[in-house]
Amino acid sequence: MPLPPTGSTIFRPMSNFRVEVRRGDFVESCHRVSVAVVDQKGNLVAAAGDPDLRTFWRSAAKPFQAMPLIEDGAASTFGLGDEELALTCASHSSEPRHREVTDRFLTKIGCVESHLACGPHLPLGPSMAAQVQRDGVTPTPLWSNCSGNHSGMLALAQHHGWPLHEYTDVEHPVQQRLLTSVAEWTQLSPDEIGLAVDGCTTICYLLPLRSMALAYARLGVDEGEAASALRRAMLTYPELVAGTERFDTKVMRALPGDVIVKVGAEGIYSASIIKQGLGIALKVEDGDAAVAPIALAGVLESLLGTDYPEGQLAEYTAVPICSTREAVVGETCAVGDLQTFDP
Repeated sequence: MPLPPTGSTIFRPMSNFRVEVRRGDFVESCHRVSVAVVDQKGNLVAAAGDPDLRTFWRSAAKPFQAMPLIEDGAASTFGLGDEELALTCASHSSEPRHREVTDRFLTKIGCVESHLACGPHLPLGPSMAAQVQRDGVTPTPLWSNCSGNHSGMLALAQHHGWPLHEYTDVEHPVQQRLLTSVAEWTQLSPDEIGLAVDGCTTICYLLPLRSMALAYARLGVDEGEAASALRRAMLTYPELVAGTERFDTKVMRALPGDVIVKVGAEGIYSASIIKQGLGIALKVEDGDAAVAPIALAGVLESLLGTDYPEGQLAEYTAVPICSTREAVVGETCAVGDLQTFDP
């Protein structure tokens, strides 16, 4: 069938792809999912819901915020290795290694924890969150899942001689440079991207899912120095990109060298399938972050076919719902198919 025009506001594929919460024999809740899958030329390969849905990219934009570190020479100047680069792209779980690498990162660029504008929060990893609460630990900005990302921003400011204070302000040269990078990789102009403030105080970007997917398709195959370095870093250190118990890390370990996965808040995921040269962006439209990994697992299974490591990721195929006495009373699972297109 013919492709819809880019930026269409009325086209909605007839795909019924969604995440269902089933209790007994009945569907209790249904989470609608919009998905865009594109190749590196921007051709729409598969979709669900509205592939041109405009939404905030949130933390899934981090690899493209990290590009200027390499393109502008900051990574070379400060001797940043793959661990620091992976952490720049991360929404980490505040595990000891995450904090150690962030601390080393700050030391390399001549900064300290007090320079970080991101605020503290409970760790994203369940075990670390439980440990913090059990031990009465008070997290500091170093514990923020975005501390590596913010360290990258500070490194860029140090490299260019820009002020370190207010580096998260939209008018600061750091944020303007990052916006230029995001625009380049999504093939949008900066004025086509909506701006707001993310939870960690930096700027986040409003743009179509299709444009997000294009950036990830290009990230998977681009041979330039910046993309190659960040791709290598994320694939080499998937445990730094998320954490021991987290979906992103588990997928990249189950498909080593083949897939890059990055979460964003409010039900966002983006991914690169490197061998196929495809990029994926999805949004659980009601913002339920808990079902977003289930949605992406369903998309990956559909696209990878027999290459999908079902056994290693079985926990995301049908997530059991249990009573307070641990009896299984239902499940949460991805349902339906993507609509496919001939480029």
